[in-house]
Amino acid sequence: MAKLAQTSVKYVINGSFNAEGVVEKPDVIGALFGQTEGLLGAELDLRELQRTGRIGRIEVLVTTKSGKSTGEITIPSSLDGTETALIAASLETIDRVGPCNAKINVRSVEDLRTVKRKYIIDRAKTLLSGLLSQVPETSIIAEELMQSVRSAEIIKYKGLSAGVDVPTSDNIILCEGRADVITLLKHGIKNAVAVGGTSAAPEIVQISKEKEVTVFTDGDRGGDLIIKELKQVVDVDFVARAPLGKEVEELTKKEVFKALREKVPVDQAQFLKPLGPSSNGTARKPIRTERRETSASSPRRETRDSRPQRTGRFERKPSITKKAVISDEDKSFFKEQMNDLVGTRAAAIYDSDKQFAGRVPVKELSTSIRQVESPAIVVLDAELDQDLVNICDTAGVSAIVGTKQKGSVRARNANVFTLDDL
Repeated sequence: MAKLAQTSVKYVINGSFNAEGVVEKPDVIGALFGQTEGLLGAELDLRELQRTGRIGRIEVLVTTKSGKSTGEITIPSSLDGTETALIAASLETIDRVGPCNAKINVRSVEDLRTVKRKYIIDRAKTLLSGLLSQVPETSIIAEELMQSVRSAEIIKYKGLSAGVDVPTSDNIILCEGRADVITLLKHGIKNAVAVGGTSAAPEIVQISKEKEVTVFTDGDRGGDLIIKELKQVVDVDFVARAPLGKEVEELTKKEVFKALREKVPVDQAQFLKPLGPSSNGTARKPIRTERRETSASSPRRETRDSRPQRTGRFERKPSITKKAVISDEDKSFFKEQMNDLVGTRAAAIYDSDKQFAGRVPVKELSTSIRQVESPAIVVLDAELDQDLVNICDTAGVSAIVGTKQKGSVRARNANVFTLDDL
């Protein structure tokens, strides 16, 4: 007899039997073939179906106990569902097995394709669960990608780890180490240079003579020592500190921008109370003092005089000529835009609906603003001097916002604001 290939099985008939005497497997199989012969016609005869491979090998398990036999019958089928159901029903007409009265009961006709589909679905769930556990969220991928790109933006500038904008920027930020530079790059600030300790390399001394320098240190005593050391040998302009007890590399974007926005001139830094606990155990906050005039006879002043564009940095800030009351909404908008610009030396231009029109380097503002139709607001990461105000005022701008004011400025049409007004 032909055997049914396992791959072609569609259904399995599951049944059981009870015999009133002792029977064996050949007796059961003989009853199945003999008592169903001709019952459903020649086309559905069990012998013929098994010979042609449409019914597979019939499996019978017999158990004898106390003079009676019971067992299980399994019949694989490649017939369609209707024909398989007819074969299954015909088995229940058998009333004798061997010499004994018997009863056959068909418990089920199992669709193997359904079983396979269930297995496939369950297995797919397991595999998918494992796959999803390996795939990070899009935001994590994006962050890792940006960190990788920004880390790749670190260059060697005169032998020091630095951001890509250091060679071309007019101002730089001195940090303690390479990790701090990476942190600032992560937050979009590309003009940082790593000092690498309290000892200033000759390259740092040279750079400080060419560029405006802000020292940005950790909020601990180590940061104080670095500031003290650098002030003795480096031409430092401003000082910024991380919040008390925090390192620069631990700061969030908001904390970085806040610290840089609140930088103080180096001449004021010596009047700040030291970081660390006070005598009563509570942290002491820096005390801001009024800027003092530095005499021309001071050695520090003489160094400054070699760079005339910086003279007057420590003068008292004069009042802005044209001023208007700023609404809370405008203050919030100006602050938000300024936060995004800190450390970029760029100017952001907006129309009268506060829609972003473009961002350009401050030194390119005079040519770029002419290409914007009806500019209304200009926010600059720069000190406002009369030239910058004239550029914006001539272009028809109604509001100009800068970090601070450099000397006395006048605008015919625009309102001029600084961070102090916000």
